[in-house]
Amino acid sequence: MEDKGKGFSLRQKKTRRAPISTPKQISAPIQQQPSSRPARPNVNGDSSGANTSDLVKRRYSTRFANLPDFSNANAPPVPIVPSLPSHFGQSESRPSTARQGQKVSVDVNALKDANLQVEKYSTGVLSDASDQELRDYQGSLRKLKNRASTDLQQNVYQNRTQFIKISKEAEKLKGEMRTLRGLMSELTTSLNQASVNIGVPEPRAALDDGARSRARKQANRSSVANLEAMWNTQLHALWKNVEGSQKFLPAIPGRHVVLEQSAWVELDAATWKARRHAHLFLLNDHLMVATRRKKRVDPNATTNGDAGQKASTRTVAERCWPLQDIDMVDLASLGSSGAGGRDRMSNAISIRYGNESFTYRSEKSSNTEKSNLLLAFRRIVDELRKAMRADMEGNSSKKETIDYLTTRDPALSNKTELLRSLSGAKDRPEILIDVDGKRQNLRWVEGQIDELDSEVALQRFEEAVRHVEKLRKLAKGLKGIMIAQDLITTKVDERARKLADLLSLRLRTTHYSLSATQINIAHLVRLNYTPIALTTYLSARTTLITTRTRAILFEGDLRHHIFQLSFVYFSLIRNTVKTFQQCFPPVMMSACVKWAKERLDDFNGLLGRQLGSVRVGSETWQDCVGKAKEHAGMMGEVGLDFVGLVGAALSEERREEGN
Repeated sequence: MEDKGKGFSLRQKKTRRAPISTPKQISAPIQQQPSSRPARPNVNGDSSGANTSDLVKRRYSTRFANLPDFSNANAPPVPIVPSLPSHFGQSESRPSTARQGQKVSVDVNALKDANLQVEKYSTGVLSDASDQELRDYQGSLRKLKNRASTDLQQNVYQNRTQFIKISKEAEKLKGEMRTLRGLMSELTTSLNQASVNIGVPEPRAALDDGARSRARKQANRSSVANLEAMWNTQLHALWKNVEGSQKFLPAIPGRHVVLEQSAWVELDAATWKARRHAHLFLLNDHLMVATRRKKRVDPNATTNGDAGQKASTRTVAERCWPLQDIDMVDLASLGSSGAGGRDRMSNAISIRYGNESFTYRSEKSSNTEKSNLLLAFRRIVDELRKAMRADMEGNSSKKETIDYLTTRDPALSNKTELLRSLSGAKDRPEILIDVDGKRQNLRWVEGQIDELDSEVALQRFEEAVRHVEKLRKLAKGLKGIMIAQDLITTKVDERARKLADLLSLRLRTTHYSLSATQINIAHLVRLNYTPIALTTYLSARTTLITTRTRAILFEGDLRHHIFQLSFVYFSLIRNTVKTFQQCFPPVMMSACVKWAKERLDDFNGLLGRQLGSVRVGSETWQDCVGKAKEHAGMMGEVGLDFVGLVGAALSEERREEGN
């Protein structure tokens, strides 16, 4: 009763479970009792379950009186849903359907970025990739890596080649600049010495800058011819004033006096006492020392004053040394014992030539004379060494090419005329040849020969044959330079012979392959070794026929044995002729026919030995000869008919023997 007053609620918790009992048989229809709230009785006799179901029915069977009208045409359209940005459109945890079916490509520009974060980039690109896409992406990265490595190697090789070329040009330019610097220094010294001897007055301070520059240009304006003439004048004056100087200093182009000093005294090496006056002449290649001696005069002649004193002395050349063989040492820098020794040696120098030593002291109290002599000596010696080094390098560069070309090839030892011409060409200017519009020396030719040797060693036959053709064409185009033409031809022929030997060996081992045979014979023909190619190929085929026939064993059946022999012989001859027709020109077909006839004669001899005990005309004879002729009919495929020649001479010989 208390439950009926409170009513039922869908949210009410059940306090007890409905009892489950055995089904009961219904013998009559259940009577419906009138009620304001009709409730469906429970089958099990529980009224609370029926009330709950009734409440559920009433809630789901609610009707609305006024429904909205959706058929109104004046209603505004439904707005379009805006699209989300790309980075919000898909969830990172769910695979993208737009990417499915597309190949993950490698972004080269992204990989070139120096600030690339590899883990983040790979995660973003390959997060949705499948296993196959990962393998394809890895393969693409490997291909890109190999291509980058190849490009890097090519760049390194090109940069190295350019660096070597630029280094050689820089070294050559450095030598030319060194020579030019020496010539300019020599010219400046000579002009200064000439201006001092002539006594050109210095420009006055009152002159303006324009006048000074004009005076300086006028003083320095001199040609090479005038300079040579001035040097010759100085040298003749030296011969005239110094007795015996022409014996030490003969006339040589370019020889001239650099410095002349007369205020010197020769000292004794042991006591450092003055022995005699000395006059020093420093030339561009020698140092000459002259002394004063008394001149023999007539006692009856009258002399007055200084004129008589000057006439009574003469200057005689005492010693002369090449500059590169002597050393000049400043004794003041070495020091000496005692204050008096230091004072005497402050202006002294020592000249050492081999085991000899000579000491000279300046008569002037100042060190100017000594300093000028030491500076001039060191400068001239330095320039002389540089000039000699440049001359040696120039001569060696001229002789190096020919010497280098003639020392490595034993084939040149038999070319006496060529060696005689090369030995005479060492004193001539460097030989230059025209290669594609550029002037090249023989050293360039040797570089090409080295490349050819490397190609032959690596068995790059196509590149080597092309290189031989190029060098032969170059040598053929040298009409006016016979030495270079003979030298290049000799070297190229030597390499071509080695290359032909390798190709012949290769042809002998690969003659069974048509493509390899065609390539090898084509290379030999391009090298002008066609007879070697023909002989090598046919001899290799002959060896093959002999080997194959010797491998056939006689097992008791003569007919079967002759069948095997004839089939091997004529099938190999047919294949040889067919390959020969494809590799050689038709004009050389006669050599192949001759070879085929020789092989036919060999087969007839072998056939005669096998049928030696068989009677002519018997059934066995007819069967064996018939099989051989049947196989000889294969030669008709290459245009040769050997059927009538098989066993013909053998039959005649047997008949003659029977008669």
